[in-house]
Amino acid sequence: MSKFLFTAKGENGETKTGEMNADSERMVANRLRSEGFILTSIQILSEKEQGKLNISFFDKMMTIPLKEKMFFTRNLSVMISSGLSIGSSVSNLAKQTQNKRFQGILNQCYQDIQKGVTFSDALSKYPNVFSDLFVNMIRVGEIGGTMENSLKILTVQIEKEHNLKAKIRGAMIYPSVIIFAMIGVGVVMLTFILPKIMGVFEGMDVELPPMTKLVVKMSDALKDHGLVVLIIVIVLAIALKQFLKTQVGKRAFSWVTLHLPAIKNFAIKINTARFCRIYSSLLSSGVSVVDSLDIVADTLSNEYYKDAIHKGRKDIQRGVTLATIISSYPKLFPLIVAQMTKVGEETGKTEEMLLKMAEFYEEEINELTKNLSSIIEPVLMVLIGGAVGFFAVAMMQPIYGLLENIK
Repeated sequence: MSKFLFTAKGENGETKTGEMNADSERMVANRLRSEGFILTSIQILSEKEQGKLNISFFDKMMTIPLKEKMFFTRNLSVMISSGLSIGSSVSNLAKQTQNKRFQGILNQCYQDIQKGVTFSDALSKYPNVFSDLFVNMIRVGEIGGTMENSLKILTVQIEKEHNLKAKIRGAMIYPSVIIFAMIGVGVVMLTFILPKIMGVFEGMDVELPPMTKLVVKMSDALKDHGLVVLIIVIVLAIALKQFLKTQVGKRAFSWVTLHLPAIKNFAIKINTARFCRIYSSLLSSGVSVVDSLDIVADTLSNEYYKDAIHKGRKDIQRGVTLATIISSYPKLFPLIVAQMTKVGEETGKTEEMLLKMAEFYEEEINELTKNLSSIIEPVLMVLIGGAVGFFAVAMMQPIYGLLENIK
């Protein structure tokens, strides 16, 4: 039995495309005829092409670059608005993407759609690729017949997220270069320069200060066991990355971002902007208040915001207003957000007010990202100054001790 890709026309002019397992082309034509369709084109899929539709567990757990999803959502919106069916649109976009994993996922989604699975259910099989927000917005579009509007909202959301990450990444290039350069200079000093300086004191009866002894031990470790030190650093980096994926690690990182002076303001504005925009988008799409809060809580990355919103969901079910809930977390939400939400609830324009708040804080974030390097520079200066001062004192102390012995 082979797999065929076909196109057929119905009596009312409807076009049907899909795949079918059959022994021959005639069998495909007969089945379609029994359903009221006339076969117009057919193509047998090779084993290689059929294999592309199989997604391994590993691929299913992999994430897809945000840029790929942005391209997919934007173009899917255009195709849907042009009158193409969801199945045909997904199939066409699968052929256009350069990412092989994403191509396989889209092909599998297309295959599920042809079997009668809804688009949202097909996407929900890949939680690491399509978030709860993405799946639920698609489901709302399917139920309400507003798929085009849902895709436009998702496109804006993904573009905002992509632009923010790009700006942060760009702003972090300069500090990253400085830090790596400082580490490189430190390693060169400890490995090549320091041993030559210390050779001066080996033949002299000079007691090295504790700071100098520490630097010498660091130098010996790098010089004699450099590979071991490198392996330890890599293992620690991997362990830290895995720790940050745990619940305790996520909560610790969330606490740091909300209390570290250099990034506290930045973290609050990012989470506030995302909350306002996503919640507003969900409400305007017809999602209930309770379900919207659930989706928003799962979308935000900061654990303290998640806790606040989950608790707020329970309070709303008891009749508490959203403005009251927001005002009870002054360390997470600026006062103006609670005030604007209250106005929105009183006038019945909560979505509009939150959207304005989202746009306001997104503009604030844009300004912060422009000045992010200048914000980090003082911290870098303190770190560099501290490191240079430490090495300078460690090197100068034994020299002063030697001069005192000469006197």
